[in-house]
Amino acid sequence: MIEGFTALYIFMLSAFTGYEVISRVPVILHTPLMSGSNFVHGIVLVGAMVALGHAETTLEQAIGFFGVALAAGNAMGGYIATVRMLEMFKSSRGPQQGATK
Repeated sequence: MIEGFTALYIFMLSAFTGYEVISRVPVILHTPLMSGSNFVHGIVLVGAMVALGHAETTLEQAIGFFGVALAAGNAMGGYIATVRMLEMFKSSRGPQQGATK
């Protein structure tokens, strides 16, 4: 298992790298990139459920439950963003009058 300062160093490095990568993405691409990465949210949720399944102490179970809840919320938010993005591409006009089949 990773100990103290090494774990903190890895966490801080990954947070900084993630921030730098996301800050360089143009605003117009944020929603399509997030909707395209919904599968990652599902993988995180499965990983959190596996970690919760291996939890032994009450503290581990509480942290695992919190992780599952956050991962499920993250996945749900990704799908909501996808639905909203797809709604933007629908035509606001009804069926055209006089169109033949």
